Amino acid sequence: MRRSYRFLLRPTSKQAAALVACPEDHRALYNAALEHRRTAYAKAGVRVRYGDQSAELKHIRADDPGGQGRWSFSSQQATLRRLDRAFRAFFDRVKAGRTPGFPRFKGPGRFDSVEWPKDGDGCRWDSQPEHPTATYVRLQGVGHVRVHQHRPIRGRVKTISAKREGSCWYVVLSCDDVPAEPLPATGATAGIDMGVASLVTTSDGAHLANPRHLATTSGRLAEAQRVLDRKKRGSKRRRKAVARVAALHGKVRRQRLDHAHKAALVLVRGYDVIVHEDLRIRNMTRSASGTIDQPGRNVAAKSGLNRSILDAGWGVFLTVLAYKAESAGRELIAVNPAGTSRTCSRCGHGAKENRVSQAVFRCQGCGHAAHADVNAATNVLRAGLALRQAAEAA
Repeated sequence: MRRSYRFLLRPTSKQAAALVACPEDHRALYNAALEHRRTAYAKAGVRVRYGDQSAELKHIRADDPGGQGRWSFSSQQATLRRLDRAFRAFFDRVKAGRTPGFPRFKGPGRFDSVEWPKDGDGCRWDSQPEHPTATYVRLQGVGHVRVHQHRPIRGRVKTISAKREGSCWYVVLSCDDVPAEPLPATGATAGIDMGVASLVTTSDGAHLANPRHLATTSGRLAEAQRVLDRKKRGSKRRRKAVARVAALHGKVRRQRLDHAHKAALVLVRGYDVIVHEDLRIRNMTRSASGTIDQPGRNVAAKSGLNRSILDAGWGVFLTVLAYKAESAGRELIAVNPAGTSRTCSRCGHGAKENRVSQAVFRCQGCGHAAHADVNAATNVLRAGLALRQAAEAA
């Protein structure tokens, strides 16, 4: 297995200044490489590749020893590969007929992470193992930075990244060969239905609450945003107001992630097989505003629903559930959600009229009544077990 660990950095004042300068120089390199590609194609019709730009790095470093030359060569190659991935994704979208989105220049504050592709090449995890109480990571150009390691890491450290969030810095370790930690079998299976009233409803009737973290913080966020709107662009007070808004959003994100971990752990500990809906969250939260020629309907209601879905954090929860299930040796099955909320779990009759309200399901064919989410979770479980049996038979 491969897993990431994230720890808070505790740099000194000089190290903090170097950490700020590091992504700025990598941002300048990214923008220069992007301009190089744009100009070469516009003026001469030549496509510049990653290999061409990587070969120029040694000359760039030699011409700027106090700037680009002080950082790790491999981390700068990772930045150039980041640009190359952006171009490959652009061409893939063009071929697929989607909105292409040409790679853009990174402005100040838009480049907050730097990656070192290999432990020992410009970076070193646990660089002072002889220290009795603290853990350090060495980053070329920054030094030995103290790490708040709140839990042990397992596996072999593959890549190291430094990431800025607000005024805090984190080190992110990507580790290979992380051993699984299988849990004892329970013999239980469950289908789960994702919702807004409850984050998760299981086929056996359990409900996992949706805390609505964004809605809880919306008052403070609105006030902070109003304060931000009154500040003059480029002023010191505006930068402080921006940091305040970002801090509130960061807190909501951390709360949502924490709740996703706890909810996923409940399911992984309780069931051997978990079946969930294969949701297309991006499509579900698409705006209903439409166009000028064909304006949408119920735009305000759809906007509120989109906000509630995103506040629930379905995508975050499913991502956490997937890796926890893999680590615990549980089986996770995704099924097509079409019709699960309108189909009777007892007789199979499907109709729009079966869904009486958000919480009430009453079959118009057989009269079966149940909680609407429990009925949907039961249908999800049945579909998942059918897929499993078909796969085993094949």
